[in-house]
Amino acid sequence: MRTLGLIGGMSWESSQHYYRIVNQEVRDRLGGLHSAKCLMYSFDFADIEELQSAGAWDEAGEVLAEVAARLERAGADGLVLCTNTMHKLAGAIEARVHVPLLHIADATAAAVVAAGVRRVALLGTRFTMEETFYRGRLAERFGLDVRVPDAAGRALVDRVIFQELVVGVVRDESRARYRAIIDGLAREGAEAVILGCTEIGLLVGPGDCAVPAFDTTDLHARAAARWALE
Repeated sequence: MRTLGLIGGMSWESSQHYYRIVNQEVRDRLGGLHSAKCLMYSFDFADIEELQSAGAWDEAGEVLAEVAARLERAGADGLVLCTNTMHKLAGAIEARVHVPLLHIADATAAAVVAAGVRRVALLGTRFTMEETFYRGRLAERFGLDVRVPDAAGRALVDRVIFQELVVGVVRDESRARYRAIIDGLAREGAEAVILGCTEIGLLVGPGDCAVPAFDTTDLHARAAARWALE
């Protein structure tokens, strides 16, 4: 079994689910008392969010790359960045290490394509919804047609993530608003929705959506566990 290096804490609310899912997947596949071999570094998310808000992406990339290198030196055979947004800095991490970074968008897109879906809605932070590092990868590498909410919808989705979900607050009114946004994108032709922030699964799931929902936390963690067992 390979050793996974988990880069978490962005936020810990979702990182704890990575640890659980990775270990459950290994146990389910191997049985008995088996669990995953993994290392985890957990950031103080306040430090990372400050860099995001300031647009200090080069500095953030250096911070993440250093942690990735530390995990590699500690024995990680592959890296799992437990967040969607910070995959904006995947290149900085990959340039520093010699082990693979298991990209969250790839794990998600593989599941979407396997389900026969081509037109997807994407919810996430404003960085994930508005920039090309994520949407572009889905389109260019997997041929997906990616739709995002309008400006007001993007602002609401982002606000709920940063003001509620990352601090463990789950509100019914926010769930209703997310549902309305997803329903609207479905009416516009989206065949499924990607829950493209690792905290969104704390708020909405398949039962809340008018179309199939792809939870990036679950898909990424399970794909990492499978890779570890290859």
